[in-house]
Amino acid sequence: MPFAKSGGIDIFYERMGSGPRLLFISGTGGDLRNRPNVLDGPFPKSFDMLAYDQRGLGRTSKPDTPYSMAEYAEDAVGLMSAIGWGSALVIGVSFGGMVAQELAINHPHVVEGLVLACTSPGGAGGASYPLHTLLHMSREERARHMIPISDTRHDAGWAKAYPETYETLVAMAAADPYTDEPGHEMGQRRQLEARAAHDTWDRLGEIRCPTLICAGKYDGIALPETQEKMASRIKGAELRFFEGGHLFMLQDREALPAMTRFLKGEDAN
Repeated sequence: MPFAKSGGIDIFYERMGSGPRLLFISGTGGDLRNRPNVLDGPFPKSFDMLAYDQRGLGRTSKPDTPYSMAEYAEDAVGLMSAIGWGSALVIGVSFGGMVAQELAINHPHVVEGLVLACTSPGGAGGASYPLHTLLHMSREERARHMIPISDTRHDAGWAKAYPETYETLVAMAAADPYTDEPGHEMGQRRQLEARAAHDTWDRLGEIRCPTLICAGKYDGIALPETQEKMASRIKGAELRFFEGGHLFMLQDREALPAMTRFLKGEDAN
């Protein structure tokens, strides 16, 4: 299995496809063992794609120390260096978008182009939903709490009208086959603690690479108005809304092709 040393930890990664180099930074709780995942989607058909488990998650090391967003960015640039990449296109999704912001700000020379999906800058620009406040809940309780927030169309009326679909979403959101692994819950908690402190708002103007901000129209986690604020702060940033909530990349078939066209410099229209 491929591991790279970076920042004193072992980072598990997978690489697939061919074309321009693309680093994919995953969201909260991301674990490449959960399939299908982004490597099973269309990106490897257009890019030499690198995806990895972030510190505290999956098969990557789980040190029981405080994590920071800057540290996550250092992990990313260290991984790139370890496999011989000096720069790459970058997609950051949700929590991964927060890491990608830090990466583009702190290491502008390594980010050729940037897609920020369903994420937030924190600070005065607006934070994503405070997931760290739900740690006292069971996984099922969290799932039921978050479904109408993740997609604001999925309210109580919708759940009553589509009970089977609702229960399927609950089961999917609550599932975690690795919950008994040593360090699993600690690593997830450390990630949420770092997420709670995320704030790039006053530094977003330092992002200089071409940037596309993508979001779901019905996302209650990374709010639409927050996307507009973020786009106004990054010079030349494009902003696109898609049909869906926090999972718009799965809900709107136009989302992934639009990201691909942007990263390849093709006309998005």
